[in-house]
Amino acid sequence: MTICQLNPILVFRLCLLQFCWIASTIGVVALRQTEKEHQLSDLLKRRLALFAEDAYRPLLGQGLRGIERETLRVDTQGKLAMTPHPIALGSALTNPQITTDYSESLLEFITPAEHDIATALTELDAIHRFAYAQLGDELLWSESMPCHLPDEEQIPIAWYGNSHIGMLKHVYRRGLALRYGKTMQCIAGIHYNYSLSEDIWRVLQKAENAPGSAMDFQSESYIATIRNFRRYSWLLMYLFGASPALSTHFLRGRQHNLETLSDDTLYLPYATSLRMSDLGYQNDAQAGLMPPYNTLREYMKNLSNAVQQPYPPYEEIGAKRDGEWVQINTNLLQIENEFYATIRPKRVIRTGERAIEALCARGVQYIEVRCMDVDPFEPLGISLPTARFLDAFLLFCALSDSQPTDEAECKQNVENFARTVKEGRRPGLTLRQGERDIALQTWGFELLDKIELAATVLDQQRGGEAHAEALHAQRIKLHSPERTPSAQVLAEIRHNGGSFERFALAQSQKHAAEFRARPPSTEELSYFQALAQTSLDEQAKMEREQVGDFDAFITDYRSRTPSQLCG
Repeated sequence: MTICQLNPILVFRLCLLQFCWIASTIGVVALRQTEKEHQLSDLLKRRLALFAEDAYRPLLGQGLRGIERETLRVDTQGKLAMTPHPIALGSALTNPQITTDYSESLLEFITPAEHDIATALTELDAIHRFAYAQLGDELLWSESMPCHLPDEEQIPIAWYGNSHIGMLKHVYRRGLALRYGKTMQCIAGIHYNYSLSEDIWRVLQKAENAPGSAMDFQSESYIATIRNFRRYSWLLMYLFGASPALSTHFLRGRQHNLETLSDDTLYLPYATSLRMSDLGYQNDAQAGLMPPYNTLREYMKNLSNAVQQPYPPYEEIGAKRDGEWVQINTNLLQIENEFYATIRPKRVIRTGERAIEALCARGVQYIEVRCMDVDPFEPLGISLPTARFLDAFLLFCALSDSQPTDEAECKQNVENFARTVKEGRRPGLTLRQGERDIALQTWGFELLDKIELAATVLDQQRGGEAHAEALHAQRIKLHSPERTPSAQVLAEIRHNGGSFERFALAQSQKHAAEFRARPPSTEELSYFQALAQTSLDEQAKMEREQVGDFDAFITDYRSRTPSQLCG
């Protein structure tokens, strides 16, 4: 008998029962999802309520913030400066505040770690003003994406002198040139260093009766923060991405899907950050390297294995050519920092110490956010309201529940991030949230509602409404995509005849005039000059007193893997 031969009333009842079962199942799934969201929200609220108490609120002001700003030196025409690192800025090897990144022409300004990010930005301003007092006619490039670069072989690799440590840094950069090309290494960004007071982790561990040592609890809490960051960092790309276009010269004939804006400019109409797309900090060799973020040990072991894993294309290059070192090793990674992560767990290292050694010995001390574009509208590359929002965002990531991740979720996080950097302002754009698609704006507002809880507590601790005002500015961007930095950059490029290079040069000249109009005070000049001279003396002392040869030094460096990560 077929269903068509059944009594019609019976058929109706069977269909009704099936409909009720389906509706009930959907209801249960939705209820479970709602309960899970409530649990996550409740944990954040409970933790924030704890630190809103008079006894603990001051701890929120005792964490540390610091900024690393990268910027290319260019000439008056907006072309890469081919001059050596100015000696008036000190030693790029030992000056703690003014150094170079990949290229001799790529400056990196580093602020001390401060309790208030406003203090760090004031110090970053002083570094810029001192640098401009030493640069002559040269300018600091205002964009993340590079200026008009010379041929690859002409881009100068940073030089750090003849000490073993200096040569190690130089050889590492030679390896980067061989592996990824020099052009990619000329991209600049803002790195935001963030930590909470260690007492915060102690209070949480005691309140939640969590097992293990204080160092382990702190380290794993930072790893949990990183997991949440990777889940939600697409939001930062939408809100602060500022590189929707680039110079045609940057691609050097590589295949791409960009559109032409003018003879010298390529772009994507809805992109937020091409710097963080597959056209920027990406690499095929690292495509399969996705360290798990479930425990610090798993993370370190994965990276340690990558540093020791032979990679045939790099083996073909060799570590030496004609007896001269051209890369530290021929493995998938030369060192741990070669992994292009949007965020890293960090510990201040000692001279000659490897990052992984420091993490194994002393745990995670802070996190380094690495995905922020240089804001071309800000002389410092980042504004105080942006930094205030980052503080609220990172506190939200740190105090929210962070369930262990898996390969499927990792892939989803990467896809959401990739979609946002290339299409973030596209009307109707959806991202993947678990098992469902969700509009970027809808999810963004959901996150801002939660981040607002963190912003409120931060304002209670500090006084005023700076964090609430910074968060309100982001709501406006979600409502109005044309208010995002990426949209404003495209509008200004069009205003400059559709030329990325012309717009960036104009911004660089504008910022230079602002800094030069405020030269360093006598006290500031004396401070930075003394810092520069001390760094030169330290480099000279290192070169004068070192023992042994470089081959032995680099062999020893390559062999140092903490025993707990071996095997």
